[in-house]
Amino acid sequence: MNKINQLFEENKDRKLLSLYFCAGCPTFENTGDIILTMQRRGIDMVEVGIPFSDPLADGPVIQSAATRALQNGMSLKKLFAQLKAIKDEVTIPLVMMGYLNPILKYGIEEFCKSCVESGVSGAIIPDLPFKDYQETVKPIADKYDLRIIMLITPETSEERIRFIDSNTDGFIYMVSSAAITGTQKSFDEQKQEYFRRINAMNLKNPRMIGFGISNKQTLETAQNNAAGAIIGSKFVTLLNESRNADEALDRLFDALTE
Repeated sequence: MNKINQLFEENKDRKLLSLYFCAGCPTFENTGDIILTMQRRGIDMVEVGIPFSDPLADGPVIQSAATRALQNGMSLKKLFAQLKAIKDEVTIPLVMMGYLNPILKYGIEEFCKSCVESGVSGAIIPDLPFKDYQETVKPIADKYDLRIIMLITPETSEERIRFIDSNTDGFIYMVSSAAITGTQKSFDEQKQEYFRRINAMNLKNPRMIGFGISNKQTLETAQNNAAGAIIGSKFVTLLNESRNADEALDRLFDALTE
């Protein structure tokens, strides 16, 4: 069974926590150490960011991390080599998150093949049109048992959400707001109404809520309205400041209790 499906199947009574970091930042060679440290500290799933020069959906924190990673020499080919080196030690699901351009340059089939060879269970491609996903990417991803995770936002229509739910597997990435990534102090009533609306749809796929989670209020609100939460910018900031995954996680866990 794909590790993503297994994770949600085995943890229906527990709220999950997934973290994002940009591979190659703060240093080129720390990718494996960050992943293994997160696994050791109880993180359920890791999103591995593919650095790109024009990350349109990301805020300044992740944009800066991508720039630094590229300056450090990170590339998709080198990232797969780093992941392959720790494959036998990784038991939690790894999800690649990146934009379509570098993946197209690498080759869709070669990308899916490399994911499997490197122990990656899924991919999130924010700018992948759903039609292209269905016609081109999904048949190849299915061949390699790779989950392509799609995003929904407060502006996504109910019809489209149900269409996505019917044509994907793994989980749905529920973006908390129609904005770029970044931390928020709280989720207001409008966002919480959006969460309740999606809850009432009784979708087939589990959902993970991301964008803006950085403290106790946003974490608990997300976890109360989905299978779990995804944290990106807050962890990336702490990792860049400390340059040590254990210390960054200590500070993150402290922030999530405040």
